[in-house]
Amino acid sequence: MDLPFDGAISKFLKENAPEKVRKAIESADKNDILWKQYPYREEMKSKDYESVMEPLQIQLVRMQEDVKATGKRLVVVFEGRDAAGKGGCISATHENLNPRVAAVVALPKPSDREAAQWYFQRYVDWLPAKGEIVLFDRSWYNRGVVEQVFGFCTPDQREKFFHQLPAFEQMVVDEGIVLVKIWLEVGQAEQLKRFLDREKDPLKQWKLSPIDINGLSKWDEYTAAIDETLKKSDFKSSPWTVILSDDKKRARIAVIQTILNAMDYVGKDKTCIGKCDDSICGGIKLRPQE
Repeated sequence: MDLPFDGAISKFLKENAPEKVRKAIESADKNDILWKQYPYREEMKSKDYESVMEPLQIQLVRMQEDVKATGKRLVVVFEGRDAAGKGGCISATHENLNPRVAAVVALPKPSDREAAQWYFQRYVDWLPAKGEIVLFDRSWYNRGVVEQVFGFCTPDQREKFFHQLPAFEQMVVDEGIVLVKIWLEVGQAEQLKRFLDREKDPLKQWKLSPIDINGLSKWDEYTAAIDETLKKSDFKSSPWTVILSDDKKRARIAVIQTILNAMDYVGKDKTCIGKCDDSICGGIKLRPQE
């Protein structure tokens, strides 16, 4: 079977990956957690995951019906490192929701016209009307992280972004939109393992992009850009929730709990929703210092 990008990910593992990352991947069993500082050593059992997830899905549907009936508006921003599990968390959140009420927005590279607009303009077009939910699969925070790492914006453009960002998000909140910002953080070994899985699986190869390949050697550059971005955008009215996502199942539960706890709605059952696991879900200080 031909591997995408001429097997660049497998080659990186053999020739360029840090030794501790390579050893972690090569010595791990299927369900092992690779990041040693992660609070759990094995992934959550499927039966335990399903027993928690089923009532959370019912709560999501109740929340959606209340949003539709009352005209509430909800925006959830999903950000994180590549292969941190954004797509899976979005799917777990959206799978039982009405697509006429809850939309997933994953914007492509800006067109020439969009690139000539005010930076936030194309995102404004996708903000929800009354009775709607919008899940952003990446967002305006591209400028803070990816564009910085790959030089897709100038220092002046990025500085302007950070200058305008507080007012932009405050306007969103002042408009009555509930804004939830989620950062998914994955360890370096787990990230590379997930890339390797995608490289080998014909049904997942479409998830890989040149950005993923070129970013393999830029872990430290990403870390610096992420640290700066989160510190500069953790506002009182729109704080970040950081979720450690080396275990996808635990991460998906924490994501849905975070969203449900942010909303008031008819039929909300706090006991059913439960409290987020604070060993993997919290503020920006939860991000690992590797």
